Amino acid sequence: MTQKLVLRNRRKSPLSHWQNIDFSLLLVYIGMTIFGGVMIQSVERNQGLTDWFQHWLTGGVGLILALIIARFRYEVLLNWKWVIYVLTNICLVAVQFIGTSALGAQRWINVAGFHVQPSEFAKVGVIITLSAILSTKTKVKIFDFFKVLMITAVPWLLVFLEPNLGTSLIFAAITMGILYWGNVNPGWLILLISPIFSVVLYSVYFPVWIAWISLMAFIAWRTLPLGWLWTPILAGINIASASVGQILWGLLKDYQKDRLTGFLHPEQDPLGTGYHLIQSRIAIGSGQLFGRGLYQGTQTQLNFIPEQHTDFIFSAIGEELGFVGCVLVLLAFWFICMRLVIIAQIAKDNFGSLLAIGVLSMVIFQVFVNIGMNIGLAPVTGIPLPLLSYGRSALLSNFIALGLVESVANYRSK
Repeated sequence: MTQKLVLRNRRKSPLSHWQNIDFSLLLVYIGMTIFGGVMIQSVERNQGLTDWFQHWLTGGVGLILALIIARFRYEVLLNWKWVIYVLTNICLVAVQFIGTSALGAQRWINVAGFHVQPSEFAKVGVIITLSAILSTKTKVKIFDFFKVLMITAVPWLLVFLEPNLGTSLIFAAITMGILYWGNVNPGWLILLISPIFSVVLYSVYFPVWIAWISLMAFIAWRTLPLGWLWTPILAGINIASASVGQILWGLLKDYQKDRLTGFLHPEQDPLGTGYHLIQSRIAIGSGQLFGRGLYQGTQTQLNFIPEQHTDFIFSAIGEELGFVGCVLVLLAFWFICMRLVIIAQIAKDNFGSLLAIGVLSMVIFQVFVNIGMNIGLAPVTGIPLPLLSYGRSALLSNFIALGLVESVANYRSK
């Protein structure tokens, strides 16, 4: 009997350690990365650049990392959550002292000739830390809620000071998604973002702002412990946010202000802040149903859109592959999100489920904001399109996140 068991173990396939991973999700990641390289090559065809090859090379390294991570049990990270959190913040602090600057921001660290962007890997670090903290909670209490916010606040602030508004918004999306899946009271999440809406509504229509303040006071009274105490505090915060919002607006860099408001009326500054948006809409619109054809887009091939291989890669897809190409890209992202939700549902524990939802929140927020700014429905915030935009650190972080999710799928309950 012992000899039979030994022989059976010897006959195991080399792929047996990955037999339970989600191969469909893995294949879509690979396919999207290859497709991203093709579109980057199209964008840079007349510039003599080889970023498309670096994109594929980085994707290959990322795939190896993802398979290695998927091979090991993700539960081990529970014992390393604070180490990961501390290392994440140390790298973000290092950017402030030894980081290199480009495009008006100091976001990169030079490592052996390669520019590494710690904020991209910090997203994965925050997902791991928050998931580990909430994994032991059957119900998030108010103390746990504030604890999560304080933990997120440190890397968020360090990234915001780079300045990197786009990535700091991703941290907020990750935190909201994990808190929601961690069974926090939905009313608390509404109260958390209420000051933002209060600032906007105060500027738009005063009666609606008054109604919003009343609604927030009611939610605070019904959902928070010691509601009689928190109700006036939350109402006061929303009232004060109208004035504080003006102060915070003054702290933003000029280019950040332009990015936040330029999408509303890009034609007012067609050669400045509105240039990217106008050219992007022209490119996507000219693609019509089936596109002009790969390597045939006029806006793309004649370099009308600066940095198109990063934030505005979707405009190249729209021009050269048309509406059909855009829909296929959206369907691919929809499939990724669907598989992440399924993995979260079948995970054997809360930690694995929260990891999958954290990755889902990161992906879906970036997709919505990036495509939104390409078609003129969102401000230009410098958020790349996952797997398609050029960016070595961003691509590696996405594959590391994939490895974590695949580990959750690989070691799910039978």
